[in-house]
Amino acid sequence: MRFNVVNEIKLSYSREGNCERLIADSRDAIDVFREHFDSDEIDYRESFYTLYLSQANKVLGIKKISESGISSTIVDVRIIMQAALLCNASCIIIAHNHPSGNLKASAEDVKMTQQIKEASKFLNIQLLDHCILTSTEYISFADEGLL
Repeated sequence: MRFNVVNEIKLSYSREGNCERLIADSRDAIDVFREHFDSDEIDYRESFYTLYLSQANKVLGIKKISESGISSTIVDVRIIMQAALLCNASCIIIAHNHPSGNLKASAEDVKMTQQIKEASKFLNIQLLDHCILTSTEYISFADEGLL
């Protein structure tokens, strides 16, 4: 006898215990990101995070999207948007580090930002910023007029 089973998808998100910090500018976002980037590896390995915000720019949560090698990391836009939908985010801020210490956005960084911006626009979620961090400094696409 053969059974055709369709797996049920279960997703969960809880605001329980969330501090809901307000993000007013790039400095506020960087403070949250720095709490989550591994300070021992920020100059060694590239990581990518997304910060999810309410319509009032209060933090709903943060998610590590990827962690890879020395000079790049794979970013799947679907993973970013999946979490945004799950927590009912109205806005997102993305960030990654450059272990090299060079804050200049690469062509790939700009291309990835555009892909995320297009996907978020389609879902009516606003991409507020893309920050690139080193262990001591950062740049903000929004502050630099690149977004």
